[in-house]
Amino acid sequence: MAPQSLPSSRMAPLAILLGLLMAACFTFCLSHQNPKEFALTNPEKSSTKETERKETKAEEELNVEVLEVFYPTHEWQALRPGQAVPAGSHVRLNLQTGEREAKLQSEDKFRNNLKGKRLDINTNTYTSQDLKSALAKFKEGAEMESSKEDKARQAEVKRLFRPIEELKKDFDELNVVIETDMQIMVRLINKFNSSSSSLEEKIAALFDLEYYVHQMDNAQDLLSFGGLQVVINGLNSTEPLVKEYAAFVLGAAFSSNPKVQVEAIEGGALQKLLVILATEQPLTAKKKVLFALCSLLRHFPYAQRQFLKLGGLQVLRSLVQEKGTEVLAVRVVTLLYDLVTEKMFAEEEAELTQETSPEKLQQYRQVHLLPGLREQGWCEITARLLALPEHDAREKVLQTLGVLLATCRDHYRQDPQLSRTLASLQVEYQALASLELQDGEDEGYFRELLGSVNSLLKELR
Repeated sequence: MAPQSLPSSRMAPLAILLGLLMAACFTFCLSHQNPKEFALTNPEKSSTKETERKETKAEEELNVEVLEVFYPTHEWQALRPGQAVPAGSHVRLNLQTGEREAKLQSEDKFRNNLKGKRLDINTNTYTSQDLKSALAKFKEGAEMESSKEDKARQAEVKRLFRPIEELKKDFDELNVVIETDMQIMVRLINKFNSSSSSLEEKIAALFDLEYYVHQMDNAQDLLSFGGLQVVINGLNSTEPLVKEYAAFVLGAAFSSNPKVQVEAIEGGALQKLLVILATEQPLTAKKKVLFALCSLLRHFPYAQRQFLKLGGLQVLRSLVQEKGTEVLAVRVVTLLYDLVTEKMFAEEEAELTQETSPEKLQQYRQVHLLPGLREQGWCEITARLLALPEHDAREKVLQTLGVLLATCRDHYRQDPQLSRTLASLQVEYQALASLELQDGEDEGYFRELLGSVNSLLKELR
């Protein structure tokens, strides 16, 4: 028998139910699959775009919304995110906490920056537009203030200083010429060398020239244009004052200036200086000439060798034996001490540097000063100078006796007068050293002199 068909009225609900079940199954299957496999767009890109849209929207809302206002004081306070800072406040980043901090400027400066148009601080809130407007006005005020300060500073400079063109014009009207040291020295040499110049003008020229040649560069410039030889030739003058001041200039130019010293030796300065010391001249002139001689000989072994060849020790011996030349005698003894110690230091330096034959030491070894001093009787001369009354003079003589001890030991031991002088000085300086100790001076001047006397007495026993 054929199956009976269902009525159409019953088929419709079943079809609807079956469709709902299929839709539910399909939805369930989709929900359990990887969404990336069925997505039509990249969800990461969509998320980024969505974030950007949210941030843009937040910024737009921030521009129009009312911001919370930060009220600064004169103390640093931490800023919270989103707080509006009034114009003219000091803002900094605290490196220890990582927070931004703000405080007020001085009240006067704060008001000036806002130029009377600052925001009403009595209100509770400001919009972003208010803050932008206030910031623009603040920048304008700062620029105006800076411009005013620059103008005021320029006006002050103009008030204190005059333009160089104006100064030159004034100097021209006064007939004042600005000269370099070189130009001044050339003018002074011409004045000294001129036959039309009076004695006073020549002395004044030499006196002024001595001031300039103290500088090493100026002394070498004097050499470069021939001025040094002009002054050396001045030592031949018949006027004692010209000799005196010419030697004064030379002594200043020679001092620690090897280039000038060499040219002076070649120019005959050493011979001329010795001639003046060996002849009858005023004491003041001999002082200046001895000064020039000392400047020429110090630290210049070649000049020292020439000095010995020309009989310089005999000239100095005659000089110190003249009556009334005690001042010169002390200076001569000091010179001899310096020359002896120079050679000793050169030998010590060569030993320290382990150089077998340095040029400087070879030059000093050609200077046979100590044998010459013994032959010329300087052992006895220095011993007699110990009787000088001045403590400073005694100090220099004691130093010289010490460096000559190896050469003059036999003579000193056979000199009874030296022994008596040393014993007398020992008693005198013991008393003076005791007074120094009472005054609290453990290492006083007289204690040092006493030590020198005791050392000599010990060596001569």
